[in-house]
Amino acid sequence: MIPLSALQHYAFCPRQCALIHNEQAWSENWLTAQGQQLHQRVDHGLPESRKGIRYERGVEVSAPQLGLIGKLDLLEIEIANGACFPVEYKRGKPKQDPIDEIQLCAQALCLEEMLNISVPYGALWYWQTRHRHQIEFNDALRQQTLQIIEATRDLLNSGVTPKAKYEKKCQACSLYELCNPKLTFRDKSRAYVKAIYQESIVEETQK
Repeated sequence: MIPLSALQHYAFCPRQCALIHNEQAWSENWLTAQGQQLHQRVDHGLPESRKGIRYERGVEVSAPQLGLIGKLDLLEIEIANGACFPVEYKRGKPKQDPIDEIQLCAQALCLEEMLNISVPYGALWYWQTRHRHQIEFNDALRQQTLQIIEATRDLLNSGVTPKAKYEKKCQACSLYELCNPKLTFRDKSRAYVKAIYQESIVEETQK
């Protein structure tokens, strides 16, 4: 079973995903600390009902057919008809890549499998902007999410950690020091041995 969080990790960086979920590597920075604090505040809130909507927090989900498992920050349920809408809380602000949308869509797919219902949309709430964005789960996003699920499964099953590729977004990664993305991963041992061998030959000819 793939954790929902692994999908976001893979969408952000396959190497980060492998380091966290295959190698069990983790490191905190101020960004992850703020994120955990936010999720703790959201997940531990008590259920409540307001204006015809039931709010359930920290909802566990499991979808065996998709092979996914995880927890929703918030699930809004329309009391009149039972319609469900996942809400994911994020520390920062909307990103250029659809990383957060993919994680949210995966949550909707889990709900659809568990409850045999249709989940047309959900929402992302960003702490930095204090703004809620409604996300439609259209065919394009659903297909992209399914592709990420399969790619993540293949990566985790392979047990292989991809080589590092430095990008601007690496600076915001809590695993930056463990990953060392600016270092090259070329094996220089052969060249090193060859150089020593050539030096030995030169020394012998000079004797």
